[in-house]
Amino acid sequence: MLKQRVITALVLLLILLPALFYHSPVPFSALALLFIAAGAWEWGRLNGFGQQASFLSGLACVLACLVAWWLGLLEQSLTLLWLFAGLAWVFAGAWVLYRGVSAWSGHPRVIRLISGLLALWLVWLAVTQARMMGVNFLLSILALVWVADIFAYFAGKALAGRFSRSKLAPSISPGKSWEGVWGGMAGVVMLAFAWQAADKVWAGTSFSFFSAIGLKSGWLLLVVVIFMAAMSVVGDLFESLVKRSAGVKDSSGLLPGHGGVLDRVDALLPTLPLAMMLHSMLTP
Repeated sequence: MLKQRVITALVLLLILLPALFYHSPVPFSALALLFIAAGAWEWGRLNGFGQQASFLSGLACVLACLVAWWLGLLEQSLTLLWLFAGLAWVFAGAWVLYRGVSAWSGHPRVIRLISGLLALWLVWLAVTQARMMGVNFLLSILALVWVADIFAYFAGKALAGRFSRSKLAPSISPGKSWEGVWGGMAGVVMLAFAWQAADKVWAGTSFSFFSAIGLKSGWLLLVVVIFMAAMSVVGDLFESLVKRSAGVKDSSGLLPGHGGVLDRVDALLPTLPLAMMLHSMLTP
């Protein structure tokens, strides 16, 4: 399993890194579109649709992204759209997690399908706009999610049960602990201020997400990154809830050793649109 994970990760890096650092954002945007299509196909299957309907879901998501690209939405600020997406994730995400696994299958399948496709469309818009704003900006958002996940894993392994006797969400993801959440938050706080300091030395005018937010206040940056770390947990738990409702461990087997595309991007589903919302609202 470990060998598979490493090989898959190396192959993905060999594909993603050249596209990410290419002088034009087009190759990365196109590659992200393929991942979104795969995620939409997985989403259809997780919600009880057959292969054909799931394939059509992926196709519909791709067409929606291409239409947005053709209409020039990627060059617009989209502040109201990001506000809608951010608020939807905060309130609808909390409501779905509060209702629990058993309630998910009670929602109409078509509503579940459309909501997932909308979330994937929004995350494609967000990741593409972030890349257009600069590699440093996009990487800082991705790193926030990665660091939150890594620190949460190790903090959970080392400290689970030391400070809180209750699990984070035992009916959704029994392995997650409050200590892991706190560890992830501590990690992103350290990352944010270290990245902001590094920007002052090396980045020049290429702002990261942390530097853009931190221009107003260090305290604002602290609150924002803690909030973002919390919402990455919401994205993770949301996908876990859907998988548990479907009775599967992974969203698919597309990425050997890693599961499916949704398993890799679940925490990004809320954080990327929220990052765009916060940037558009809190920066000059």
